[in-house]
Amino acid sequence: MGRLIVEQIVSADGYAADADGGIAFFEAVPGLESTDHDQLAFLEGVDAILLGANTYRMFAAYWPDVDPSVEAVAEPIARLPKHVVSNTLDRAPWGDGEIEVLRGDAAASVARLKGRFAAVVLWGSLELADALLSAGLVDEVRLRIVPVLIGSGRSFTPAGLGQHALELHHAYTHPTGHVSLHYRLR
Repeated sequence: MGRLIVEQIVSADGYAADADGGIAFFEAVPGLESTDHDQLAFLEGVDAILLGANTYRMFAAYWPDVDPSVEAVAEPIARLPKHVVSNTLDRAPWGDGEIEVLRGDAAASVARLKGRFAAVVLWGSLELADALLSAGLVDEVRLRIVPVLIGSGRSFTPAGLGQHALELHHAYTHPTGHVSLHYRLR
């Protein structure tokens, strides 16, 4: 069975979205792109990308046409197999192609996906991440922390998750104040 890694960009006070559901805080402090070398190193060990329907829509509107010489992570995003969990999408266009739509029970679909790939990263997709954390399917959590406080918003974990011990796998502090933390769930 493969590993499922949930990666979230969060504020220093732990929010993955502001009180209105926005993510403008991602760019509140210049330099998120300075974390690209750490992100590229992480993606070398990833075999597939998983998205929820809303994050898929945001990604599909941006990433297929991005020049890798401008955005370094565009190359692995283009190369890696992508999957979207959705019971509402009929199809999932991506540039000139399509990505796989996983239908039905999200936890069961993702458990099967973990059987096909050694390492799957779930980006954003807070509702899907909630369901997979609650179902016990998440093996690792990777947080990319933006050095900004936003005061309120949407946590990157579900409210009823309870306490789960983490083992630090990797930590990197970037000169801009951004921090990357990679934990394994015990």
